[in-house]
Amino acid sequence: MKGIVCQGIGEFQYREDLPEPSLLEGEAIVRIKRIGICGTDLHAFRGNQPFFTYPRILGHELSGIIEQVGANEEGLKPGDTVCVIPYIHCGECLPCLRGKTNCCRSLKVMGVHIDGGMRERISVPIRHLMRTEGLTLDQAALIEPLAIGAHGVKRANVTRKDTVLVIGAGPIGLGIMLFAKALGATVMAMDMNADRLAFCKAWAKVDHTIQAGEEPSVLSALTNGEFPSIVLDATGNQQSMNNAFHRVAHGGTLVYVGLIQGDITFQDPEFHKRELTLMGSRNATRDDFHDVMKRISEGGIDVNPYITHRCRFDDLIQEFQGWLRPSAKVMKAMVEL
Repeated sequence: MKGIVCQGIGEFQYREDLPEPSLLEGEAIVRIKRIGICGTDLHAFRGNQPFFTYPRILGHELSGIIEQVGANEEGLKPGDTVCVIPYIHCGECLPCLRGKTNCCRSLKVMGVHIDGGMRERISVPIRHLMRTEGLTLDQAALIEPLAIGAHGVKRANVTRKDTVLVIGAGPIGLGIMLFAKALGATVMAMDMNADRLAFCKAWAKVDHTIQAGEEPSVLSALTNGEFPSIVLDATGNQQSMNNAFHRVAHGGTLVYVGLIQGDITFQDPEFHKRELTLMGSRNATRDDFHDVMKRISEGGIDVNPYITHRCRFDDLIQEFQGWLRPSAKVMKAMVEL
């Protein structure tokens, strides 16, 4: 079957001789129909993605159609449209037993630690598939990135009383804004890109947008000098993540949703005097996927404006290089098979 392999930094290889997946007990064969391109894919291609080795088949924002499946408690059958939960967990470690499968001690994320979905068919454990009846293939593929935002909001315990600053107006940040607004919080978006900030206002209906670089005085004015009670950083930028400590209210919460390959540093007196709560937010759980699917099904999320670029699978290598350029203004690219 055909597929695309990331052989090394900056090197894709189109293949037509990849082995077909075998149907193993407890798994299903899924024909991939949509692949969302994520920041993780871009970072891996550029060589700055943590926990990554080459060669690797990328792709973890996936939807498709079941081709083969054995008897299963989920009631899945051939012909079902599904999305893939790409975080393969062991089910036995302490985090898994506590329901935190998203940070399993031996977690393997498809497209990062193990091969992903940039190929015609894959074998997926049945417990990592969700039937998406009534959703389009595009909608089903976008459940994953939106679920990461939903999980970050859940981690932060956002309420209607909170003022929430989301730093980074990419696809993950946008999902955070959307779910924080749904809980009734006052939401502010911060980014360097004016076009993205305008999109935050139009699509996620944020209350305020802030151009990065001018935020200290603006944040102070918007919060009567108190600063936001919750800050979620979805930039994956070391400088932004370090500076985020100075953007949180006393007694507030800082959540890192983005990930870098390096260290985060902060002044302990600043951290201590604020009595900050510092959190990491990794991936998402099955419950987060259900929450997002429900919101989409009920018409609460319009994914069409979210997808700014699209191509056929056979054109991906050529298009991918262009998507790396800031001038392309990619928000979310979708690949069709």
